[in-house]
Order: sequence, then C-alpha cells, then structure tokens
Amino acid sequence: MAETIQRKINDSPAARWTALVLIALMMFFGYMFVDVMSPLKSLIESARGWDSGTFGTYAASEYFLNVFFFFLIFAGIILDKMGIRFTGLLSASLMVIGAAIKFVGISDWFQATQFCAWLNSWWVSFPGSAKMASLGFMIFGCGCEMAGTTVSKAIAKWFEGKEMALAMGLEMAIARLGVFAVMWLSPMIAKHFDMSVVAPVAFCTVLLIVGLLCYTVFVYMDRKLDRQLIAAGELKEQKSSDEEFHVSDLKYIFGSKMFWLVALLCVLYYSAIFPFQRYAPNFLEVTLGIDAQSAAQLFSCFPILAMVLTPFLGALLDFRGKGATMLMVGAVIMIACHLSFAFLLPLFPSKWLALLLVVTLGVSFSLVPAALWPSVPKIIDSKILGSAYCLIFWIQNVGLCLVPLLIGEVLDATGGYTVPMVIFSSFGVLAFIFSFFLKIEDRRKGYGLELPNIKK
Repeated sequence: MAETIQRKINDSPAARWTALVLIALMMFFGYMFVDVMSPLKSLIESARGWDSGTFGTYAASEYFLNVFFFFLIFAGIILDKMGIRFTGLLSASLMVIGAAIKFVGISDWFQATQFCAWLNSWWVSFPGSAKMASLGFMIFGCGCEMAGTTVSKAIAKWFEGKEMALAMGLEMAIARLGVFAVMWLSPMIAKHFDMSVVAPVAFCTVLLIVGLLCYTVFVYMDRKLDRQLIAAGELKEQKSSDEEFHVSDLKYIFGSKMFWLVALLCVLYYSAIFPFQRYAPNFLEVTLGIDAQSAAQLFSCFPILAMVLTPFLGALLDFRGKGATMLMVGAVIMIACHLSFAFLLPLFPSKWLALLLVVTLGVSFSLVPAALWPSVPKIIDSKILGSAYCLIFWIQNVGLCLVPLLIGEVLDATGGYTVPMVIFSSFGVLAFIFSFFLKIEDRRKGYGLELPNIKK
C-alpha cells in the first residue's frame, strides 16, 4: 500500500507525457487561431475595406485587455489562488468565446446587420467588421495569455525534478506547429471556399472547442495527482496561512532584480517575433513579388527548426545547463536575421534566401524560449510562480500590443518594410544587452541558470 501511495501518476512517463500532450494541444489550436488572419491580410483588406493601420490595430487588440485593464495580473492571482484546473478551463473557455465573436464580426451575415451599420457610423476609419473582430480578439487574447501561464505552471508541477525543460520545449514545439499548420491551411481553406476570409476562422474556432475538451481530460488527471500528493503527505488539503498566496506576496516579485531582467528581455525579444509574424507573409509577398498563398507557405517554415530544436535544447538544459548563454546567442541570431530582411533580401529577392533567413530566425525562436521559461522557477518561489509568469506575460503584452500599432503606422507612412525591420532588429539589440546583464547577475548571485535542471 505504501508503494502505491509513493508512486504517483506523474512518476509514470506515459501519464505525464499524455498530460503534456493534452495541454499542448490546447495551445496548438490557440496558436493556430492567433495567426489565422496573418496570411489573409491582402484578402481581408479587399473584402472588408481594411488597410495596414486597421490590420495593425486589430493585431494589437489581442493584448488590449491584458495590458490596459491589467487582466493578466488578475490572471496570475486567479492562477495562484484557484489552481491550474480552474484557470485552465476558464482560459480555454475565453478563447472559444472570443473566437466566436471574431467569427461573427467578419462574417458576411454580420455586414448586412443594423448593428454593423451602427458600428460603421463612428470611428469611420475603422470598419465595423474590424471593431467586432477586435473585440473578439481581445477576449480571445485574455484566454490565450492566461492559458500560456497556466500551462507553464502545470508543466512545472507535473515535471518537477524530472524533464521540465524538455517538457516545456516540447509544449512550445507543438504550439508552434500550429503556426506552421495555419500558414498552409488558412490560405488553402480560403481558396477552397471562393476566397472566403470567414471559412478559416470558423475552422480554427471549432479546433479551439476541441482544445477545451482536451484540457477537460487533463483536469481529471490532475485531480488524481493531487489526491496522491495529499495521500503521500506532499500536499495539504488546506494550506496554512504561510503557504497560501497573498496579494502582498507580489512585493517579492517586483523587488527581484532577476525578475525585471527576465521580464524586459522577454518583452523586447517577443516584440520582434510575434508582431513580425503578423506582417511576415505580406512582407514576403511584397518583397519577393509572389502571391499571398506562396508567401504564407514560405513563412510557414519559420517554426520548423524551432519545433525540431526546442525539445533538444530543453534536454540540453535539463542535463547540461547553459540557459543564460543560450539567451544571448538567440538574441544575436535574431538581430542578424531582421537586418538581413531589411537590407539583404530586397537587394537579392530570392525565395531560397528568404527561406534561409526565415528558418534561421526559427533557430533563435528555439534558443530563447527554451531557456527563458524554465529559468523562471529558479528565481521565483513556487507559491507565487503563477503570478510571476503572468506579470512577465503582462509586461510582454505591453510590447505585443503597442508594436503592431507602431508597425502599421510606419507602413502607412513609408509604404515599405525597411524601417519596420530595422525597428525589429533594434529590439534584438536591447534584448541582447539584457541577456548579458542577466548572465552577470546569475554569476554573482548563483541562481543556477547555467546549471542543469535534473536533480541527481
């Protein structure tokens, strides 16, 4: 009986990797929905009267509630108070609700309604379809960002003392496969349905419902793990006052120098990646003189090396360490790629050169996240880990909200992509500087960012 209690469900490799797949599928479908409109920029502009500024505002809306209404900060408190089961189901449900609103907003049916006519009557430069789609994307964004932090805490729980970096790497790889898939599927579905921008959004909305069902299955598995942890004496049914999360505990996060270094590195790095994803298919379409579907398929190769390398890099972190060094190398690669997009590709507009740059950028996208997210549990107490992740995501969302707006305005003002690419590369330079300071601070204080994750 003692052996039965001591061997928990997450001690079984099959069980813990099944749990990983279930929560990763939710993120896979979420990532598909995030970029379902990216290959359709030209189509949505012609079908609904949008321009680059409108598209940029729509892209930024995903992060609006998270940033300006501090939803992500509340999400961290909810996560630490209510746990990964409640928060995961809430986030998946918000993604489905937001996706449904966005689907309605861009639908042909909605364009003929009186409500759409009323939306068109104010802020006339921003069409009613964009207003409704942005509202849905705001709600979806709340769920998606909350889900990202919940998944990180769930993996930290299920893989504590085990292959945590590898698990986080695989989760990111599966999620990025969603970017690859949607860059191919979205234009193909649109073309199959007579160049309809609605059909791809509807398809991805249905997949989000599947993701919600996957997480529901994980909830039952996690409930069993908690019962076993309680039986083994590793978890209390009722936490003591010292063990419970209190809002006042946030001072330990804000007072941590390492937290700020990680958070600023995160916002700068991701501000040069995710906003670029929104515009990359159109950038390749314009720069190479190819059609939108070919451009989207070309950019779909971006996550390929990231998907392949991230799990191996996670395993390297688990067994060998060197997390802070990987952050620096990833930033350097990103700088080189964006500068090449700005100046080299327009001079030599070759699909092969574009493919090389896109895939190389994917290497950077494997190095940085693989090292970044498993580093957070090393610098933050587990009691406030959910809040720490959400605060980092909130700071990241500030950049992800403002940068698409900036890029959209710069595109309308300049009519070309040179300046936007220089802006992206400048974020990379700043990210490198913060990764350098992070490594110095780790060496001084001994947080173990360069040490392996697996305890021997």
